[in-house]
Amino acid sequence: MAITSVIRAFIAIDLTPEIRQHLEQVSAQLKERLESAPVRWVPVDNIHLTLKFLGDVSLANLEILKKMLQTEVAGHHAFEISVGGVGAFPSPRHARVIWVGVEAPPELAAIQRGIESSMARLGYAREDRPFTAHLTLGRVSRNATSRDSHLICDALDAVKVGFLGVANVIAVQLYRSDLKPSGAVYTRIFTAPLQGKPEG
Repeated sequence: MAITSVIRAFIAIDLTPEIRQHLEQVSAQLKERLESAPVRWVPVDNIHLTLKFLGDVSLANLEILKKMLQTEVAGHHAFEISVGGVGAFPSPRHARVIWVGVEAPPELAAIQRGIESSMARLGYAREDRPFTAHLTLGRVSRNATSRDSHLICDALDAVKVGFLGVANVIAVQLYRSDLKPSGAVYTRIFTAPLQGKPEG
């Protein structure tokens, strides 16, 4: 078997078991309403608050990437995020991504901008779209019909999602993603801690 010199990787924030449990319930309600719609649902254990998708990372670059991530994150204090609400990008009527919302202090956007800049210096392309904190529940197929779009819009309207919980963000994680026949398997390979405890 050939030894791989490249891994697929992304940088993200972990969620609490309680929040995952609530996401599972929201996901189940939407799935029930959208049985016939072409949506690829994300397994709840795979849901993270993604800060940067890196794509292919050379193992030769992994140590410098970890150091840059650690340096970037270490300058920021721990904080809290709250999770709740449901919606879609670019809009519920033309859904491509179904998400649960995340509210966070400015610290989150500052960390994400810093990671984006430091990864750009390592040669990883910057995102075209501005960063919007969210948790992806499902991705809608490009083959979705206008009937599917109506179904999704109605389901998002019908499934009321209030406040789902708070997570203390005390670290940022680097994950590798292995695509298996059963779906993606994520493995945490590095943890970059933030300073102190969340305020409040």
